[in-house]
Amino acid sequence: MTHPMFARHQAMLDRAVQAVTDRGYWSPFSENPSPKVYGETAMADGRAAFDAYCGTEFQLDQPGCTGTAGSERSPYGVPINIRYPRCSGEALIEASKAARGSLQALGPQGRVGALLEALVRLNQRSFEIAHAVMFTTGQGWMMAFQAGAAHAQDRALEAVAYAWREMSGIPAEAHWEKPQGKNPALVLKKRYEIVGRGTALVIGCGTFPTWNTYPGLFAALATGNPVIVKPHRNAILPAAITVRVLREVLAEAGADPNAVLLAVDDSRELTRFLATHKAVKSIDFTGSNSFGNWLIENCRQAQVYAELAGVNNVVIESTDDYKGMLRNLAFTLSLYSGQMCTTTQAILVPAGGIDTDQGHKSYDEVAADLGRSIDKLLADPAVASAVLGCIQSSDTLGRLDEASRWGDVVLASQPVAHPEYPEATVRTPVLLKCDAADEAAYMEERFGPIAFVVRTPDAAAAIALSERITTEHGALTVGAYTAKPDFAQQVITATQRAGVALSLNLTGGVYVNQSAAYSDYHGTGANPSANASYADSAFVANRFRVIQHRFAV
Repeated sequence: MTHPMFARHQAMLDRAVQAVTDRGYWSPFSENPSPKVYGETAMADGRAAFDAYCGTEFQLDQPGCTGTAGSERSPYGVPINIRYPRCSGEALIEASKAARGSLQALGPQGRVGALLEALVRLNQRSFEIAHAVMFTTGQGWMMAFQAGAAHAQDRALEAVAYAWREMSGIPAEAHWEKPQGKNPALVLKKRYEIVGRGTALVIGCGTFPTWNTYPGLFAALATGNPVIVKPHRNAILPAAITVRVLREVLAEAGADPNAVLLAVDDSRELTRFLATHKAVKSIDFTGSNSFGNWLIENCRQAQVYAELAGVNNVVIESTDDYKGMLRNLAFTLSLYSGQMCTTTQAILVPAGGIDTDQGHKSYDEVAADLGRSIDKLLADPAVASAVLGCIQSSDTLGRLDEASRWGDVVLASQPVAHPEYPEATVRTPVLLKCDAADEAAYMEERFGPIAFVVRTPDAAAAIALSERITTEHGALTVGAYTAKPDFAQQVITATQRAGVALSLNLTGGVYVNQSAAYSDYHGTGANPSANASYADSAFVANRFRVIQHRFAV
């Protein structure tokens, strides 16, 4: 019998499965925050919902509550002061283990149906979630709505589609009959049960608390694993809203709502306890190399899916659209103040300069023109604040303040007065020049709006340097600009060896730091920046096992 939630949303699931096969553009969730799509009062209702949370205790009926926790600070200067239930690690583990059976009983169809229903409800609350993302992470409004709501929902659905495709390829039962010549055939009836591996831990990040959390969360639940969500201490609300919606839907579907639990603590003590617990069989993590590598090295009982730091880079050999290239790079470096795991940090330019449709440009001219392009993009404070958002962390501000010691300053970082939020922390990017030999400057991630125009001996050396950066330090994105097909092929070959996604000659409205669900693979798992990809079959298939039963007939 078809689960009613699955039947209700099967058309969307079928289309999602088709999308991950075709890899073209598709989305059931509008990225346009238009009243025509979401309703005339959606914006006001979303802001009112966020305001109603502030200064209150977030209600979540979870076991083992020992008090409250929460210390979110808004980069916009908006008081948040939400208190969340603090539950003991042991209570969370035991509740998660107890909920596993009811999640299993739903079966693949019931679990997938419930997750599709949850996504539809989350989409209906996109303005509420977007405000929660905006005010905790510092993202600008449009990015918070798109990446924090609609695009995060797309990434969740993508993971569910992959999970369904993998699980639906396994039959529930089979008739096995082996002929024995003149003797009676050997006959068995076989049943196959898809079983989750155990409790999953999903550790959120402070800059993209939904976009980076949803893939692992939804992949784990779809494949039968109860999940404990441990959000970043400064971006709890988006995760808390999501957990509450999932708990409500799972209960309606017939499962124990404790199949999804929120773990809130002001220190890493709870995270370490959960991550190393023998009941935890998978961990999804986005964040620093230091803690990510600690998880990989110390949590041997679990499969760790980690997105870590890298040094994203762009090689410039030549271009037939110089102004378009500069505009594209300027926006790439400025979007959300460079606080994206995909933002370019090192721009590799030959010492002898590059050929362009505007004539030959020296290395110094390329650097100076890029600085002017950033200045032009951010000249209007209203535009600047919308594009830049806010600086999320004081650590990022510290890096900005000391950036001048890493190279020659082409463009200094400047504060920007936000037209709506006077206490908002808004800063423009800093652009530096350095030589390829100055590896200590650019050859590690400087998270935030910090970029280097790196002088290489020639274009071939730029390709070699890009490959070495990626191979040794990791990168989620590499870009290249060239008007020469032969050079383009050399870059393609190098990035294939290095195991990194490549974007060639982007000059229009697509940027190297953007990643589209159903079409782009976010991360490859083939270089040190990540050991998994959002999403592919490998991201979901190892989260479940098939247990068979044979019966003689």
